[in-house]
Amino acid sequence: MKEFYTLAEVADLLSVSKETLRRWDKNGKLTAVRDPRSNYRVYKKDQLKIFDDLDFLFNADNHSNFVKPNKEYNAIELFAGAGGLALGMEKAGIKCLALNEIDHWAAETLRQNRPDWNVIEDDVKNISFKEYKKRVNVVTGGFPCQAFSYAGKKLGLEDARGTLFYEFARVVKETMPEICVGENVRGLLTHDNGRTIKGMVSVLNEIGYNVLPPKLLKAIFYKVPQKRERILIVGIRKDLNPNLFEFPKPYKKIYNLKDALRKGELYDTDVPESDGQQYPKTKKEVLKLVPAGGYWRDLPIDIQKSYMGKSFFLGGGKTGMARRMSWDEPSLTLTCSPAQKQTERCHPEETRPFTVREYARIQTFPDNWIFTGSVSQQYKQIGNAVPVNLAKEIGYSIIKFLNKLNI
Repeated sequence: MKEFYTLAEVADLLSVSKETLRRWDKNGKLTAVRDPRSNYRVYKKDQLKIFDDLDFLFNADNHSNFVKPNKEYNAIELFAGAGGLALGMEKAGIKCLALNEIDHWAAETLRQNRPDWNVIEDDVKNISFKEYKKRVNVVTGGFPCQAFSYAGKKLGLEDARGTLFYEFARVVKETMPEICVGENVRGLLTHDNGRTIKGMVSVLNEIGYNVLPPKLLKAIFYKVPQKRERILIVGIRKDLNPNLFEFPKPYKKIYNLKDALRKGELYDTDVPESDGQQYPKTKKEVLKLVPAGGYWRDLPIDIQKSYMGKSFFLGGGKTGMARRMSWDEPSLTLTCSPAQKQTERCHPEETRPFTVREYARIQTFPDNWIFTGSVSQQYKQIGNAVPVNLAKEIGYSIIKFLNKLNI
C-alpha cells in the first residue's frame, strides 16, 4: 500500500505544476512532509483526501472497466486520424462501420492496418451518412474547437455552420444513434471564455440529445504512460435515460516511460528500432548537458540565456524547453513534432527525440500498427491520436451503457 506521494506524482494526479504545489505548501493549502526514508519532501496519502478527484486512491477494490457486449454494437468514427480511438473501441468490442478522414496518409494508415474497415477519405462536408440511420449505436469523433458565430442566446445547429463540430452534429442528426461521443483537448473548456463548449451542448440538445457534464479524463489513470488529458462530451438520445452512462473508473496504477519502452506489463518486448528525427548539432550539444527529468533551468546560466533568447526574460515556467524525459515518470504529452523548441521530448539517456515506434508506444499503439507517409507525417498522426488504452476504456463505458438498454 502506497503511503507517500512525491511532488511529481501529486502534480500528475491533480494536473497542476510543481510550482503550484510549492505555492500551496507555502500558503498551507497542502503542506509537504519529510519522507523518513529518503528525506525528500513528500505528501502523505491521507492529505490527498481533500481532493474529490482523487477518491479512487482510497477505494480498496482493484476494479476493471472490462465488459462484454451483449450483442454487436456499431460505430461511425469521424476525424479518425491514425485510428487510436477506433482501434481502442475495437479492442473494447465495438465495430466501426465507417471511418472518415481527410488526411491522405492517415487514411492510408487506416487502410494498411484494417483492410476490412470502410475508410472514407474525403472532406466530411461532402459525405452523407443517412444510409446508416438505425444501423449505428454510436458516433464518435475528435473535432477541432472552432468558435461559433453567435446569433441569439440559444445556439442551434445553423449557428455552428462552417465549423467541424457542425459536421459532427449533422452526422449525429442524420443517424440518430443511442449515444454520441466527442473528444477534444482540455482547452475546449475555456475556449472563447467557455462559450464554444456551451454552444456545442446547446446544438446537441436541439437535435435531440441530453449532454452530460463534460468530463476531463487523464490518460495516466487509464494505463497510458503519458500525461495527456482529453475532454469527453457525451450526448444521450433524449428517449433514453442519461443516468445509465458512467465514465470509466480510473485505475490506481500509473505507468512510466520505462513501462512504455521496455519489456514489462504493458509490452512483452523492448521497443523495436525505427526511424526518427535527429537534433541539429547545436541543439544536441545543449541537450547533452540536461539531466534525466531536467529542462532548461538545469543548464549553466550563460547557456540558458543563449539557448532561450528572448524567452529567458519572459514569465512562466516554459518547462517544455530543453526538456529531457525521465524513465521513472510518465512522458509529457506528445506533440506532432518531437523536436520543436517549445515542446522538446528528449530521450532519457540518448540525446535525441523519441523515434516513431517509441512515440507509438507512449500512445499505447501495438507494435504491429503501421504508420504510412514520411517520418514527419507519422509523428503527426501519432501525436494527434487518442491513446489506444484510453480509447478502450471509453469503449467499455459505451458498451456498458448500451448493454443496459437491452436494445
